[in-house]
Amino acid sequence: MRRDIQPNERAFSSKEVAEEVGIATPTVRKYGQILERNGYEFLKDGDRRIFVQSDIESLIALRDTDKPLDDTAKDIVLQQKERLKETVQTDVALPDTYENLPQDPNQLREVLMMLANELAATREMNAQLTNDMSELKVTVSRLQQDHHAISANVGNAAQKTNAKIEKLTNQQKEQYEALLEQEKEKSELLQQEIQKLREEQVKEWRLQNDFNRRLEIVVQSRPKSKWEAILSLFRK
Repeated sequence: MRRDIQPNERAFSSKEVAEEVGIATPTVRKYGQILERNGYEFLKDGDRRIFVQSDIESLIALRDTDKPLDDTAKDIVLQQKERLKETVQTDVALPDTYENLPQDPNQLREVLMMLANELAATREMNAQLTNDMSELKVTVSRLQQDHHAISANVGNAAQKTNAKIEKLTNQQKEQYEALLEQEKEKSELLQQEIQKLREEQVKEWRLQNDFNRRLEIVVQSRPKSKWEAILSLFRK
């Protein structure tokens, strides 16, 4: 049984030890198993290990060792046993103090009253701790409910946002397709206009060529007068 624990000494969970030592939580469990396998004693709550400062120092020694872990664990166990022996020797000397209890009934009554008051204060403190734990559990439960509610709201907001994005995307797609169709129609109309202009231009070229050909024939025929040649050109 551990006798080296100081009054009101702080206890650490595996997670807290992992953060304190700078290793992963599974590594804390691994080091604890190695120490226990070699005879190390931990405080326990059922199967759960409870760590104090001396245990943290032992885990740090395992973390920083250059030797095999089991060899280092054996050295740590020897140190713990020496420490426990010193504590046991101190505990053996403590019962002698009861021989110094006052023999006077009045003084003894005062001592007992003082012990009773300390016991009552301890019980009151325990009751207060129990109430604090109950309030803490209620607070944690409320926080969990709030977390679930926030998660649900975030999920709903995300769904609504995705729906809006999808709707806007579809609208933009429809608008783009409509604009594309309008541009195609404009392009077709423009092509038709260009084709008409080309046909008119060809027609004009043909008329001009025909006129030039007739003019050339008139000039070659050499009519009696210049004016008659021109008039004959227009008669045709």
